[in-house]
Amino acid sequence: MRLPENLDSVDAYADGVAKEVENLDSYVLAGDSFGAVISLTLALRQPEGLVGLVLSGGFAANPLPAWKGLAASLSRFAPGPLYRQGTLRFHAFQMASKFDAAAEIPHKQKDFRKLFAENTPRRSYTARVTSVTHFDVVSQLDRVTVPTLLITPAHDKLVGDAAAKQMLDGIANAREVVLPGTGHMFRFTHPTLYAQTIADFVAEIGSSSTQDPRSA
Repeated sequence: MRLPENLDSVDAYADGVAKEVENLDSYVLAGDSFGAVISLTLALRQPEGLVGLVLSGGFAANPLPAWKGLAASLSRFAPGPLYRQGTLRFHAFQMASKFDAAAEIPHKQKDFRKLFAENTPRRSYTARVTSVTHFDVVSQLDRVTVPTLLITPAHDKLVGDAAAKQMLDGIANAREVVLPGTGHMFRFTHPTLYAQTIADFVAEIGSSSTQDPRSA
């Protein structure tokens, strides 16, 4: 599954994911970073079949200072080289962590910049930044009723610590796991730990769903 390109609305991205899962009887949404924002948006709709939610590196309200959003949105006017060497270099700096060099799969800032340069066209990057500029669903978090796991890195310059706490406070059936020695990009730097954390949560949900309610 790949996100649509060039959409400037979080709800529009959520519509795309909704179409991907509409025929599933039971599923867990796992979203990382921008994907976490989309997964949360879809979960707020309480779609049929959703039994669990995993959010990592996301937020319920845009935590970025206004100047960062403005700077990122101006990337639409940046020609290709400026986007790759300017905008993405700054973004990579924000995503990088002091733990990345000693990670399971070591990364440098240039690796993150390359990742975005190869997978996120300039128009899509600008559209996605624009889509979260005024994003704020804090008052709606009580609509998430499925078990929710918040996976938080130990060091996150891009999103910060408050974002996870805000969701933890607002989602009734949520808990947080902080992955030690990780940064915002732990899906790439610590894939085994990240995957195992999700697998344990999914197994837990599966176990709960098969439990005899009379023994609960």
